[in-house]
Amino acid sequence: MAHVEPVTTCDIELRVRYAETDQMGVVYHANYLAWCEVGRTELIRRNGRSYAEIEKLGVALAVSDAALRFHAPARYDDVVRVTTTLTEIRSRSLSFSYVIAHAARGTRLVTATTTLIGLDPAGRITRLPHELRAVLGVPDA
Repeated sequence: MAHVEPVTTCDIELRVRYAETDQMGVVYHANYLAWCEVGRTELIRRNGRSYAEIEKLGVALAVSDAALRFHAPARYDDVVRVTTTLTEIRSRSLSFSYVIAHAARGTRLVTATTTLIGLDPAGRITRLPHELRAVLGVPDA
């Protein structure tokens, strides 16, 4: 079987829905975090595992840290591109960076980072499953 390099960056595009905006037609700030989630779950999926499959392995991925910097607003009906990059894999956590930009103009709207930790069914921090680490290109030590 040929070795396949893990996907460490992926792009997705989304159209801003009316429900994601405020009265002025500007995207409400919390929606950018939801778009980050869409980006990172797609990156994991492109590596051969869905988030649902990861949960079946007995681990949940919970956001332990998030930071966003707003550069320009997205507006109703804009198409935005979310570029997600896996920046760090540790034994119990994954870190991602994001650039959310206007798809047509390339204007940077938001930059963000998140760190997710593995939790067992009892809610305790746990090691990320071997299967997840393997598809992301990190062999267990």
